[in-house]
Amino acid sequence: MNAVEIESAVSDLAAQPFDAAEFPYAFLAAFGNKETTLKRLRTGNNNTSDVPGGVLLRNNIHIAVCDAGTVGNMLHTLRDSPATAKAKAKFILATDGQTLEAEELISGETIACAFEDFPNHFGFLLPLAGISTIKEIKDNPIDVRATGRLNKLYVELLRENPDWAKEERRSDMNHFMARLVFCFFAEDTDIFNGKGLFTQTVDQMSASDGSNTHEVLSQIFRAMNIKVAERANAEPRLPNWANGFPYVNGGLFSGSTEVPRFTRMARTYLMHAGALSWREINPDIFGSMIQAVADDDERGALGMHYTSVPNILKVLNPLFLDDLRTALADAGDNERKLLNLRKRMARIRVFDPACGSGNFLVIAYKQMREIEAEINRRRDELHLRSEIPLTNFRGIELRDFPAEIARLALIIAEFQCDVLYRGQKDALAEFLPLDAQNWIVCGNALRLDWLSICPPSGTGVKVAGDDLFNVPLDQAEINFENDGGETYICGNPPYKGSQAQSAEQKEDLKLVFNLCQKRWPSLDYIAGWFLKAALHMSLSNGKAAFVSTNSISQGEQVPLLWPLLLEPGNSIDFCHTSFSWSNLASKNAGVTVVVIGFSGRNGGKKRIYETDDRGEVTVREVTNISPYLVAGESIIVSAVAKQPSDRWLMLKGNQPTDGGHLCLTPDERHTLISQFPEASPYVMRYVGSQELIRGEQRYCIWVEDENRAHAEGLAPLADRFRRVAETRAASVAPSTRPFAAFPHRFRQIQAVGKWTTIAIPSVSSERRPYLPVDLLGARTIVSNLAFALYDAPLWNLSLIASRLHLVWVGTVCGKMKTDFRYSNTLGWNTFPVPLLTEQNKTDLTRCAEDILLAREAHFPATIADLYDPETMPDNLRHAHERNDEVLERIYIGRRFKNDTERLEKLFELYTKMTAADKEKPAAKATRGRKKTV
Repeated sequence: MNAVEIESAVSDLAAQPFDAAEFPYAFLAAFGNKETTLKRLRTGNNNTSDVPGGVLLRNNIHIAVCDAGTVGNMLHTLRDSPATAKAKAKFILATDGQTLEAEELISGETIACAFEDFPNHFGFLLPLAGISTIKEIKDNPIDVRATGRLNKLYVELLRENPDWAKEERRSDMNHFMARLVFCFFAEDTDIFNGKGLFTQTVDQMSASDGSNTHEVLSQIFRAMNIKVAERANAEPRLPNWANGFPYVNGGLFSGSTEVPRFTRMARTYLMHAGALSWREINPDIFGSMIQAVADDDERGALGMHYTSVPNILKVLNPLFLDDLRTALADAGDNERKLLNLRKRMARIRVFDPACGSGNFLVIAYKQMREIEAEINRRRDELHLRSEIPLTNFRGIELRDFPAEIARLALIIAEFQCDVLYRGQKDALAEFLPLDAQNWIVCGNALRLDWLSICPPSGTGVKVAGDDLFNVPLDQAEINFENDGGETYICGNPPYKGSQAQSAEQKEDLKLVFNLCQKRWPSLDYIAGWFLKAALHMSLSNGKAAFVSTNSISQGEQVPLLWPLLLEPGNSIDFCHTSFSWSNLASKNAGVTVVVIGFSGRNGGKKRIYETDDRGEVTVREVTNISPYLVAGESIIVSAVAKQPSDRWLMLKGNQPTDGGHLCLTPDERHTLISQFPEASPYVMRYVGSQELIRGEQRYCIWVEDENRAHAEGLAPLADRFRRVAETRAASVAPSTRPFAAFPHRFRQIQAVGKWTTIAIPSVSSERRPYLPVDLLGARTIVSNLAFALYDAPLWNLSLIASRLHLVWVGTVCGKMKTDFRYSNTLGWNTFPVPLLTEQNKTDLTRCAEDILLAREAHFPATIADLYDPETMPDNLRHAHERNDEVLERIYIGRRFKNDTERLEKLFELYTKMTAADKEKPAAKATRGRKKTV
């Protein structure tokens, strides 16, 4: 269940007659617990409560219904209950049907309210459904409740008006919903004369069955598009009851005032939405949530799309807000400095080219208004109207409904700030009529000219738009009210890996990169925003900061993208290293992201922000930040085909290209050898990623040239060779067809271990604290889904199994989805290793042996079993920690403090290593065998 569904279920529960016996189970059902779970609790099988009448769900909540007037005592009993502690309950809750009290045991935070009011605190209880929440929603759930009410209305209206659900009319539907949002807010904030004017008018003038609700709404909307002085002559004549609504204009109610037809249920949903307290709405939160209402694909995630203010400020603060606050502190009470700062802020442009419902723009506006208010307070000018215009906050959004909500969110934010800093009277006096200028463009950001939407200084002339929602793309004509200021580009553009992009998105990237990067198809979708920002900044002298998946600073993305971004003299000003950007989805850990701020201002200190496991952020000042988001030179790691001479040769495994005919399941192997024992020498263990990690058993046919004739004399093998030949002969790849003449052999043979093989999967989960690597015996063939070192000294395994190697591979090799993607040329050959003495190698060999012995103690557990971070055996963890300690002391004489320090040292060594390689002739590689056809 999502947050909106839970709020609805909790509200329904509170509205029903209280049933003491049933309440605990109904409460748990409202938070998404399955009927099978409830059934076990009812029968007592899983209910371990030691409180009379109590219900205890392990790792969740201990609930008890008590006698009237004893709620406080019962909560104390639940808190002291041994069963509460033993079951690791997160919450306790007591109620008598009249009052309700609950406590979050970890934080000690409590709620106490009348029973019928407990839905107002549902945000406090959201962790019961595995949903992480934020203070704004925990304290005031109005945004989630409003989203839920409007979603019910939206779905019901589309059901009754199927034509409005079609593509050609969906924008009309979205426009109608935006008008409703404005009306609900306006009637609760005195923008309309008298509280509840809109909802009460609809209630009084429309039939209860909803049959004429559309006509009433249409007349209200029409009234707000006609000036009061012109209404007497309006044709057709306005009804008297509509004259109470003010003239709003601004294009919000211009054009068609057609309204979809209502049913009785739709009218009820409208009334329920109007009954909420819209005065308390948070435009940044509500806008993010409601954008899913109009998206059929996202409606299942309703109420989850919220980016918290702290996360948004990780972008905006270091981008420009911190600088404004520093300037405010430096100004003190100096009136001239304060005035100059206010004038500077009035010229700042904030541009979000993937603005969604406008939450970055709204937060930027509200934060700037707070600073401006403090300036006015120090200058004793609190009465002054804000000099920060909404037209300086510009955005691009692909979908029309979020774009409309973004405009409304900024309008609402402006009014709320006016009320907060200047008072209700002044805010109301200047709010209406709305400005008709349209500063949010609906379109494809990668196909639009950003300079026309957010032009550099001195471009365009100021004109009024015809419609707040129907957007003229020539935005330069709506000029900034205060020209000549700074430009800050920010936002959270869409993430799409190269394999997940649609054909249209591929075409978007082609338009952006085709002239400057031939390998653009391999780029992440978000790379388009980075390059367009860099191009914009080259003409506007601005700064940019984006939230991105951390892949943008890893693997092949770095050499493909970052030379283009840094080439014009740009540099990374600040970054937030990897952290979880979570939403309100149940049990959603969020996507791992980074924040990267960059500009053409190459000098000055750079800042690296890091979030630890407790969520605390530390900041370091450095002289330069590399594209890998570590302190150091802006060096880019490129693949090296020939490995250094200080380590063993690593090769990709052997590729069959056989249509599966040279591979055997365990049953096929058993049948073959049982019927033809002489085939046994030709059957080898076959190991790829899954076989290494999960212990799966697979085999292959492996025949050397000198044994071909004998093998072809065995009927089952001859049949397999025939099918391999047919498969290769029919291949679409011309290079494969000649190998039909050698059907007994793999298509690409790299090497085979005579005694041992150290094998590494090509793809493995990022959850593991170490890369999976194993030592295989003789008669084992490594597939092309793994890499191998054949007959290598064991100290090489120690290097691969280290934390140092994992963080290097995770950074320079990148990932496939969220999994580590290994590469011998990019991960192994580039891995910086200090000069190892023979004693070093002996010590590392012992560490590798200890790791293998620790695993052996848990036979037959697989690598997947052993390296689960939650259940990794202590002896194995200690063996790895010992390996890390021995290796890291070779690097710096002590253990590294964290992965950041590891990376910075590795890049320092890599810089020296590559510089030295340029000065000397190529060294001869360590001996290794390679076999080719």
